[in-house]
Amino acid sequence: METDSSFQSLFRHQSIHSFNTYSKAVFADLAACHTAAKGYHLSRCDDQQCGNINHRYHSCGNRHCPNCGSMKRDAWIESRMDELLPTAYYHIVFTLPHELNPVFMGNRAKLFDLLFLAASQTLLKHAKMPEYLGAEPGITMVLHTWGQDLSFHPHVHCIVSAGGFDGKRWVDAKRKNNRFLFPQKSLASMFKAIFMEGLEKDCSLSWNGSENSVIKAVRFKKWNVYAKAPFGSPDRVVEYLGRYTHKIAITKHRILEVNATHIKFSYKDYADGSKTKQMWLTHQEFLRRFEQHILPKRFVKIRHFGYLRIQGKTERLAMIRSSLDMQPTKPKVTIPFQIRMLEKYGRDILKCPCCDHGRMETIFDTRDRSARKQKSFNPNPAPS
Repeated sequence: METDSSFQSLFRHQSIHSFNTYSKAVFADLAACHTAAKGYHLSRCDDQQCGNINHRYHSCGNRHCPNCGSMKRDAWIESRMDELLPTAYYHIVFTLPHELNPVFMGNRAKLFDLLFLAASQTLLKHAKMPEYLGAEPGITMVLHTWGQDLSFHPHVHCIVSAGGFDGKRWVDAKRKNNRFLFPQKSLASMFKAIFMEGLEKDCSLSWNGSENSVIKAVRFKKWNVYAKAPFGSPDRVVEYLGRYTHKIAITKHRILEVNATHIKFSYKDYADGSKTKQMWLTHQEFLRRFEQHILPKRFVKIRHFGYLRIQGKTERLAMIRSSLDMQPTKPKVTIPFQIRMLEKYGRDILKCPCCDHGRMETIFDTRDRSARKQKSFNPNPAPS
């Protein structure tokens, strides 16, 4: 707990004053998460003999927060499960050369968009080729910007269906052994060509005088596209990618120690056989690296393409399921937070921790405008 509070206090470090306005607002949220600054709610046990009162501080809900996001991730996974079809699914990762990092710093939103465009077009163009599929696959992409050591490392994780939809019917995967989806060299070559074309055509990019050197450095370099054979079952793929959807640059369980000047965390060194190592960084350097991974305001980091694209998706999936003689998708049900907590952790958050049988009922919440207008409030009124 002491390490957790010390870690959270880092987000008030004086070096944050030099960050841009939006980054400072994000760090203010992270520092205030589960504190009085975010408000609170009071709940009382409904057992008259007990009458126990608890208060709970609210979370910040910021997508960059190490404390928030697990419930959103679970809901996202359930939605993706409903979209699974009887076909293989592949995990493909498109990575950009590190030489592009300086250009990203001044053009983050534009180049993140270009990364999504190049990766999606590469997959869709390959899928349209009759020798590979001859149809439109379902594609889900998640943007990540970090390496394990918090270095800037932009890449997209993709789930791609082996089968596809040609507008009228479902087209089964061409390769029944599911050894690969598309040739890896062909993917890398096309991805590089599309990204480079977009990079050179965009006259609005800020290069700070580095255009020629950067273009020359990446033009003759081999670009990486990681394509792995599909998991044993489609739901395994979704669960795997689900770990990444609401993940941030570093999670609390990797924080090992925080002292007056430095922070120590664990990381995997993939260049050294994925060995787990430890790294010390000064508070200022840690925050500098963390700030690199704050996404542009309102930037959408999870996107869908192919037959999973948002426009017309419900109708399209209904047509696909019908062509496969599958049952229609069941209506979605919103699962309350307390039910998710009970299912995942076996913890009934509404049970009174004092008497162990009463139910906790909310009696005051700072988010309730009518409650805030009350001039006085006694959380434990005298019995009448």
